[in-house]
Amino acid sequence: MAQRHLDPTDRAPAKAVAHPPPASDTDALASYLRAQATEFLRALRQHRESGASPNGASPAARSAAPPAPPTTHVDTARALRRAARRLSGTLHTFQPLLDADWAEGMRPELAWLSGTLAMEHAYASRLDRLLQALHRLSGSSPLPSPRPVSGRTTATASPPATPPTAHPDRGNLTVGAAKAGALLDRQLTLARTRAHSTALQALGSSRFHAVADKVALLASEVPLRTTGPLTAPAATAPTDLGPLATAAEDRLTDAVAALPLVTAGSPYNAQALVHGLSPDPSPHPQDAPWHQVRLLLRLHRYALEVLTGEPTGQTAGTSATDPDDDCADVRLLAAGEALDRHRDASEAAAAAAQAARTPRIAPATAYALGVLHADQRHEVEAARYAFQHSWHKEPIRLP
Repeated sequence: MAQRHLDPTDRAPAKAVAHPPPASDTDALASYLRAQATEFLRALRQHRESGASPNGASPAARSAAPPAPPTTHVDTARALRRAARRLSGTLHTFQPLLDADWAEGMRPELAWLSGTLAMEHAYASRLDRLLQALHRLSGSSPLPSPRPVSGRTTATASPPATPPTAHPDRGNLTVGAAKAGALLDRQLTLARTRAHSTALQALGSSRFHAVADKVALLASEVPLRTTGPLTAPAATAPTDLGPLATAAEDRLTDAVAALPLVTAGSPYNAQALVHGLSPDPSPHPQDAPWHQVRLLLRLHRYALEVLTGEPTGQTAGTSATDPDDDCADVRLLAAGEALDRHRDASEAAAAAAQAARTPRIAPATAYALGVLHADQRHEVEAARYAFQHSWHKEPIRLP
C-alpha cells in the first residue's frame, strides 16, 4: 500500500509546544529536535505565505504551523536556516543516540539547504561591507546601497557612518573608489541574483520536498536508536548526552589550541598580513583553521542548548550568514561574534582580490581594490585578536 503524505497539523507542532518536561537525556534530545522541527515548519509556512517560493512546499509540510504575522523573504529564509543548522548540528553531535541510517541521510540534506539559503544574504552583506569600507577609506560621498533582488532588498545594512572629511593623501584612492565600487556592485549583485534563483529552485525541488516531509515526521516522532530493536552495536551505544556534548567541547578546545593565538595577540599581525596581501589567488592558508573553529563553536553551542533546554540564538545580529545567532554565555557570545567578523572580512578580502584581477581595469581602480583588500585583511587580524582576547576570559553567564 502506498504511503500517503501526512499533514503535520495532525501530528507534532501542537504537541511539541505542550510536551512534558524531559524525563531522561533521550527525552531532552527528542524534545529539542521536535522543537526545532516545529520552528522549521513554521518558517516554511511563513515563507509560502510571503510568496517567495513559486512552487510552494511539499504536501506533508503545508499548513505545518499556526498562522503568524506577515514576514519578509529575508526573515523566513533566516528562520529556515536557523532551524536547519540546529537540526543538522544536533544530528552530528548526538548521532550515536539516533537511528544511524536516518541521521546519516538527514544531516547532509539539512546542511545543503541551510548553505543554499545562506548564499544570497552572504553576497548582499559582503557587497554592503565592501562599499562601506570604500566610503570610509576614500572619504568620498556615500556609495550606493546594494540593489534589491526581485523587488526585495536582502542586505541588512548598518546605519552609514558619519562621512569622513576627505584628506589630500586620499586623492588617488578617491579617484578609483567609485569605479571599484561599481565593479564590485556588478559582480556581487550578479552573484546574489544567481544565488536568489538557486534558492528558489531549491525550495521548489523534489529534494527539498523530501527534506520537508522528513522534518514534518520528525516534529512528532524522533527516531531514537533506543526506540527500535537493540542490535549488538546499539546495546553498547551511549544513552546519555553528557559524554557526547563533552566530546563536542573537547573538539573545539583542541582546535582552538592549534590556532596561532600567540601571533594573534596583536590586533594587527604584520607577519600574517605579509601572506594575506600576497598576489596568490588561493585562499589564505591560515583562514581555514579559524573557519573550522567557528563551526565547532557553533556545534558546542547547540549541544549546550540541548543540555540546558535554553536557546542560545534567538535575536538578530550583524553576521553575514548567521544574523540570528546570540548566546547567553558572554564568553561564547564574544568569541562567536569575533569569528563571524573573521569569516566576513576574509571573504570580503577575497572578493576584492577577485575584482582586482578583472582584465583591463584602470590603474586607479586596481589601486582602490588593493587598498580595500588590505583593509579587510587588517580586519581579519583584528578579529583574531578579539577572539583570543575573549576566549581567555573566564566564562560568564548572563542572568
